Amino acid sequence: MDQLIPIVSKLQDVLGAVGQNTQLDLPQIVVVGGQSSGKSSVLEGIVGRSFLPRGTGIVTRRPLILTLVNTRTPGSEQLEDENHDPNSNENGEEGVEWGEFVHAPSRKFHSFQQIRQEIVRETDRLTGSNKGISNDPISLKIFSPHVLALTLVDLPGITKVPVGDQPDNIEEQIQEMILEFISNPNAIILAVTAANTDVANSDALQMAKAVDPYGNRTIGVLTKLDLMDPGTDAADVLLNRVYPLRRGYIATVNRGQKAINEDLSIRMGLQKEEEFFKNHPVYSTDRNLQGKCGTKILAKSLNNILMLHIRDVLPDLKNRITTMMTDVQQELDALGGPGQQSRNTLGGTLLGLLSKFANNFASIIDGKGGELGNSEANTKNLALIELFGGARINYIFNDIFAASLLTAGPFDGLSDEEVRTTITNAMGTRRALFVPEIAFDILIRRQIARLESPGIECVDLVYEELQRIAAQSEPKELTRFPYLRERLCDTVSTLLKRCMAPTQMMVENLVKVELAYINTSHPDFIGGARAVASVTHRAPNIEPMRNQELHVNTGSSVPATPASQADSQYFNADTENGGGEQTPYHDNNGGGIMNFIFRGKETPMALSRSSTGAPPAVVHLPSVPVNMKQTDIPPSDRELSEMHVIKSLIESYFKVVRKTFIDMVPKTIMFFLVNHVKDAMQNELVSELYRESEVETLMKEADDVAERREQSEEMRDLLGKALEIVNEARDFNTKSQVE
Repeated sequence: MDQLIPIVSKLQDVLGAVGQNTQLDLPQIVVVGGQSSGKSSVLEGIVGRSFLPRGTGIVTRRPLILTLVNTRTPGSEQLEDENHDPNSNENGEEGVEWGEFVHAPSRKFHSFQQIRQEIVRETDRLTGSNKGISNDPISLKIFSPHVLALTLVDLPGITKVPVGDQPDNIEEQIQEMILEFISNPNAIILAVTAANTDVANSDALQMAKAVDPYGNRTIGVLTKLDLMDPGTDAADVLLNRVYPLRRGYIATVNRGQKAINEDLSIRMGLQKEEEFFKNHPVYSTDRNLQGKCGTKILAKSLNNILMLHIRDVLPDLKNRITTMMTDVQQELDALGGPGQQSRNTLGGTLLGLLSKFANNFASIIDGKGGELGNSEANTKNLALIELFGGARINYIFNDIFAASLLTAGPFDGLSDEEVRTTITNAMGTRRALFVPEIAFDILIRRQIARLESPGIECVDLVYEELQRIAAQSEPKELTRFPYLRERLCDTVSTLLKRCMAPTQMMVENLVKVELAYINTSHPDFIGGARAVASVTHRAPNIEPMRNQELHVNTGSSVPATPASQADSQYFNADTENGGGEQTPYHDNNGGGIMNFIFRGKETPMALSRSSTGAPPAVVHLPSVPVNMKQTDIPPSDRELSEMHVIKSLIESYFKVVRKTFIDMVPKTIMFFLVNHVKDAMQNELVSELYRESEVETLMKEADDVAERREQSEEMRDLLGKALEIVNEARDFNTKSQVE
């Protein structure tokens, strides 16, 4: 199973060269622990080298993101050579292992003592030398044939009391920093706790439980077992009886301060750790504990986690590499092959591109798809996600244009007062016996004219959609010839604009045709009879005028209103002494019509007295207003009836015209714009672009095409190698499972 690590290392190198070094997404191992819990020693034990700063108080004051890169070549036996000194190569010289910092990319650190000094120097540069902390990480990459391909993170130890330049909320800041890293669901949490303390009160375990309540990705690490009181042990904790974790606990023994001061190597420290557990009366005799003690066991557990993770990500990784290879191959196909071509060959290529563009344009409009070329539309499942091509034009016709017109009312922008005023103006100098036809004509023309604007807007929307379709119709190969693409776009734009003008004019003419002849004989028009009937139904309490009918332009009639009866009250006969002889021009109070006109505000009794000798009152007319409006005079019943008849006629005829307009505008746009452009596209492109004198100019490649072709070929080769490595890892993993 360990042989899978070099395979994965090779895969990471290949993906790194491709620029996809994060695709494998290996887990981070985040080391969490209280101050002086021994977490840095655990981390060094996994790496196998001593390189972290040492001291009292908070030593780790910035996160250290450590990436381990395995440099062992397949078949190498260095890892199994127990006598090999990792500090030297075959000639006894340093250089087999080295480190690189992200902040100093041009420098290699072959001495791990220099790596430690650089960590201290970079920490002090940002946080100062007086115990300040920062969440800005230091990134270190160690290259060695003795490490696993892992990413480890060393974080500041959990502390309670601020010292030096540390703020008062130092504990809160460190906890937030730790939570930022361990909240990653792909992180493996090493919760480090000193064995000589109560594990139930472990700050590391409590923080791990906050983000991993079931312990699925938490490994408890007990350190300093050699410092426990004589006669005591951590067996109950290791057997998961005190604070259970799904992944359990592993015990380690770190180098003591004396060994650190004497610069005892990690290898010697691991040997002493092994001797401690082998000679301990409890840990050496209980078989259940033997597999839970030692840094080697911890490294093996992490190795198993890594193997399982690799097994899980391989299928998805293979799919992603395959998809990337397909995209790169499509890019290469679009870039074409290198080399000079003859004029005849270039001419054939040009005709092919023009034909492909025209076919794509027509196919997208007709709903047949087409070979999509540009980055916006190059999506296989585009038709499953949103409306596309001709379906968008249909959406404009029905869901935008028609739906909007259906919400437009026949009286939008037309008030009752305007209707009343128009009727009154149409009567001229005397009260008409008929509902004036001119009023209906004026008002309906005004409302019909409102339809022109949405019709023109519909043309604009379809024009914009055709521009979108043209952009989506570009073949992939067109990106190779920038001048041809520019000329093609100009030609298409010119064709669209040329078809745009007659389309707009035709839509305008549709409105003009309706205004040219108001067809009151239309079968869907309500007509005068039904309009008058609606008035009668609306106001059944209005008594018909005596011997008088209200006519409309269609020859129908409507009973007179009581207002007309009031107008005739001054012509009623009055009988004196209970009846008999009629007195013309006499009102109900006994006064004649002339008396009524000239009496002013006098009552009949006053007039009677004036006839006895008193001088008559003089009547003064008010001044004629400059602007006459009827707003201050409430409409009479007759005016209300006339208004209702006119509005019924307007509503009916407007709906007839609107229905016709909703039907005719899409037909007009399809004939004059969409279909015309689609049918004329190929001829237009060929006549404008296919000229022998311009073929070489149009088919000149972009300056960066050769470079892009070379990069794509390199990318294809690297992805091919990556795919081979993935298949090798998959086959090896399958073979291991069978064995």
